[in-house]
Amino acid sequence: MSVPILPTISTSFIVLSAVLIAIGWGLIKQKKVEAHKKTMIAAAISALTFFIIYISRTVFIGNTAFGGPEHLRIYYTIFLVFHIILATSGAVFGIITLISGFSNKLDRHRKIAPITSIIWFFVAITGVAVYLLLYVFYTGGPTTSLIKAILNNH
Repeated sequence: MSVPILPTISTSFIVLSAVLIAIGWGLIKQKKVEAHKKTMIAAAISALTFFIIYISRTVFIGNTAFGGPEHLRIYYTIFLVFHIILATSGAVFGIITLISGFSNKLDRHRKIAPITSIIWFFVAITGVAVYLLLYVFYTGGPTTSLIKAILNNH
């Protein structure tokens, strides 16, 4: 079995970000504020690295279509939409959580951070599931880069 390198690397960064968030959560429970802050910065950098790889791949190489059985396509699509909604809301919550922490609005930070963390854990889990469905359980379908799609339509 051979898996494409960029999706494998980018998915690894999402998993790493979730692991770092779990570690950061443990650190703050132990009142290790500086270690928590550094770990959460690393988690944010890991998530941002995923996003940069994902966007670059989407623009230059393309998104991979679901290559599994046709009767599963609708379920995959619904699952993918759920993942995208989670990831988008998780990113927004993440930015708000980071800003509230860095701007010393700790009451707000303490309220939103657990919600953000739980959303992000689900983002990581569903992201791995999407990766497995696209590249491990089934052979990925065709890809079309955003650039080619735009240029071929003009």
